Amino acid sequence: MVVHGAIIGCGILAYSIMGVGKYVVLRYLLSNARWWLEEYKFDGFRFDGVTSMMYTHHGLQVAFTGNYGEYFGFATDVDAVVYLMLVNDLIHGLYPEAVAIGEDVSGMPTFCIPVQDGGVGFDYRLHMAVADKWIELLKMACTSQLLFVQDMYDFMALDRPSTPRIDRGIALHKMIRLVTMGLGGDGYLNFMGNEFGHPEWIDFPRGPQSLPNGSVLPGNNYSFDKCRRRFDLVSLTMLLYSFNISRPAIYFFVNLGKDQEEMQIILDIVFMTTDHQYVSRKHEVDKVIIFERGDLVFVFNFHWSNSYFDYRVGCFKPGKYKIVLDSDDGLFGGFSRLDHDAEYFTAVSIGS
Repeated sequence: MVVHGAIIGCGILAYSIMGVGKYVVLRYLLSNARWWLEEYKFDGFRFDGVTSMMYTHHGLQVAFTGNYGEYFGFATDVDAVVYLMLVNDLIHGLYPEAVAIGEDVSGMPTFCIPVQDGGVGFDYRLHMAVADKWIELLKMACTSQLLFVQDMYDFMALDRPSTPRIDRGIALHKMIRLVTMGLGGDGYLNFMGNEFGHPEWIDFPRGPQSLPNGSVLPGNNYSFDKCRRRFDLVSLTMLLYSFNISRPAIYFFVNLGKDQEEMQIILDIVFMTTDHQYVSRKHEVDKVIIFERGDLVFVFNFHWSNSYFDYRVGCFKPGKYKIVLDSDDGLFGGFSRLDHDAEYFTAVSIGS
């Protein structure tokens, strides 16, 4: 790939494609993509650092707010965007079932819309900003409440009592994934085993790396110890991993139907693409977040010790409400503390 680099600020090395508007460069890049698909039978590609490609400023020191002028203007690298459209059209034209994933933190509109509809053509957007924000929030919080790594090696079995840190960690894992699916656009958290709470990090064999500022990033002596994912943990029914505590949230909805009629109602629920999206409550002291998407009302209590009764929840639509998903359900490794047969009716507040 033809690239050029530039040292920006405090040793940040930025790359961008150069010359993709030229026929010979485009031919090389497109034939390269086809070669991997045909010769090595790849079933897709992940394009790394696409944000740096699509803008002449490489996305550095830019706070994207969603204004269209930030995406479609003089800062847009048109040649690079056209190349991405062409390579996605080639990938899906030759192999319709192939998957193309682009890493973009800018929120470029039309990024995952098919090329024939005027989009860039990716199937999925890898948006690390949301995951990085969760890492930041968890590091800021009290480690005694959140970190349960050591307990995971000894207290995840069903034949022994768990610990408060295990209970808290599992609850947070379920809630973090669901609140992200509810408020994270059309996205969800998913990464190499984290969908079921993999107990170890992933670390590929690597040696020491010299950085542009002269410092050295230590390696791991080319160790293969953490170069694995224990996907077998999900099938071990004697461990808490076997619960559906962290499958994609849509899997929860499918399994919650108590009969065929109720299951169909749940399957008909559409919330990730609905026009109605409204956050009605964010209470820092109560640690409560309440929001609506479509016909659903999401209520999250992130407090580590407080439970609330008769908690007033604002709703856009009047009528009767019932629980359709409960992260504390025993089906997902919870304690089943909520009554799913209870019905909740709206009431008009005085002065409203």
